[in-house]
Amino acid sequence: MSEAEWLGQLPLLAFQAALLMARIGACGMVLPGLGEADVPATLRLGLALAVVALLLPVLAPGLPPEPAGIGGLAALVATEVAVGLWLGWLARLASFALVTAGQAIGFLIGLSSLLGQDPVQGAQGLATGRLMGMAAAILALSTGLYALPLRALAESYALLPAGAPLPAGPAAEAVVAATAGSFALAMRLAAPLLLLAVLLQAGSGLLARAAPQAQIFVIAAPAQTLAGIALLAALLPLILEHWLAAAQAAFSVLPGLG
Repeated sequence: MSEAEWLGQLPLLAFQAALLMARIGACGMVLPGLGEADVPATLRLGLALAVVALLLPVLAPGLPPEPAGIGGLAALVATEVAVGLWLGWLARLASFALVTAGQAIGFLIGLSSLLGQDPVQGAQGLATGRLMGMAAAILALSTGLYALPLRALAESYALLPAGAPLPAGPAAEAVVAATAGSFALAMRLAAPLLLLAVLLQAGSGLLARAAPQAQIFVIAAPAQTLAGIALLAALLPLILEHWLAAAQAAFSVLPGLG
């Protein structure tokens, strides 16, 4: 290819790269591990550009031509952004299960007053929820789990070619199913602490009825917190191991992989 021909291809290459960036960048904003608010924006942008550079030579022949009008271009980019956010959100829901479990555990063991800003949720959250959110990001990056959503993103161009409309019905059903699965997983992860809280509350109630003059609840509150922290420390490796297996199973059935 001569220099003049190469220069003539630059506008088309720029359009194709921007089209890929719309889906890949939108997905990367919410992916677990790579899309965390703690990750610098420049690093996330660099990763997205690197993925675009890798996929562009492979996907360029199947990309649609540039629309003639600005309206068609805006609709095309908006569709790609929606597809990227949908794929990324399906993966993010699996990591939210661990954060939700951490929030529930904090309330169950009496740490509801320890509120702090949680960038994962974009609002205030409990320290245990923040701990679990950081653990989810670290596990996703250290175990290579993040590669499954990236592979699903690359395979999504075969399932949903660029320019094809996002099927609203199946997409909504997938989000609802993933949300239900995320909440169910969170409750399973927090179940041992829930059982402990129920037993301690029941025991405190029985002691209060047996000895009404004693200030049982003054002693029970710190005892519940200490027992909860001890049980959480003992079960944390098992909780994280169970979440990792469940997240891997959830990522394996993402659109394009399942």
